[in-house]
Amino acid sequence: MELRTLEYFVAVAEERSFTKAAARCHVVQPAISQQIQALEKELGELLFERLPRQVVLTSGGAALLPHARACLASAASAVLEFADRSGLLGGSFALGTVGGLEGTGIPRLLGEYHRRYPRVAVSLTGASSPSLLAKVRDGEIDAAVVAGPPDGEPAGVASRVLLEDRIVAVLPAGSRPANRPMTFDEAVRGSVISYGPDSGVHAFVRAAFAAEGLRLDIAYATNDVALQLALVAERIGIALTSRASPVLAADPRFTVVPLEPAIRLRKVFVWRAGTRPSVPLRAFLDLWAELSDLPAPDGPAAGAVVGG
Repeated sequence: MELRTLEYFVAVAEERSFTKAAARCHVVQPAISQQIQALEKELGELLFERLPRQVVLTSGGAALLPHARACLASAASAVLEFADRSGLLGGSFALGTVGGLEGTGIPRLLGEYHRRYPRVAVSLTGASSPSLLAKVRDGEIDAAVVAGPPDGEPAGVASRVLLEDRIVAVLPAGSRPANRPMTFDEAVRGSVISYGPDSGVHAFVRAAFAAEGLRLDIAYATNDVALQLALVAERIGIALTSRASPVLAADPRFTVVPLEPAIRLRKVFVWRAGTRPSVPLRAFLDLWAELSDLPAPDGPAAGAVVGG
């Protein structure tokens, strides 16, 4: 009993016609008739009742049909499995990244991914969140880590939350008690250092101040958190930046204070919606789920994502 014969059998059963089954299978009708007759001879029982305008299953044919479908489904599943294996042996995975991923679980995921699938060519693209979102939607890259938009889930992409973060005020050390929150009114009185308009975080900060009826003028706009802090060290102004930034952790030059009200934001892993993810991307998502219980890297910023 061959798979091709079972394919012909299922086609005749579903089309109720040898002629239509032949067209569906892209063969001539005599070929299907011969295969069905050989199958009936092998099983010792008629599978179809030949009527003037159609064919219908006999009781034997009805008994065989679910087994034939199961065999064909198993064979198709095996083909997909080995296609996936082939994709992981020589595929590619393009990942977009915002800044500051060194303090997150992403490097650990990429490390384990490399060990398991060393022949997948992984490429990283650094850019701002809006730019990376556009690249994911256009299919230029497989996935990206971005700042989640303040108005909800990003459109046109599937997403998975990577972490929750918040914006803090950074001042020169000793200029303010660390346990005293800074209000928005206080923040706008001085020179502000923060993210530029091409950053996904920028929208969160502006929206939060606008909700309080305040206009936020960013005097020094840069997405480079290290540069933001260097400007604070020069006493140019205060920085409104991500609390999760690894470069901010335990630096004696600065005092970090919470904002009141809090400005919360999320970092999300996104991939294109509406299409079947590539094999390497599916493997990455599966690995993420498998390793989700691993502890984050040590340090105050453990598990966080910052930037862009």
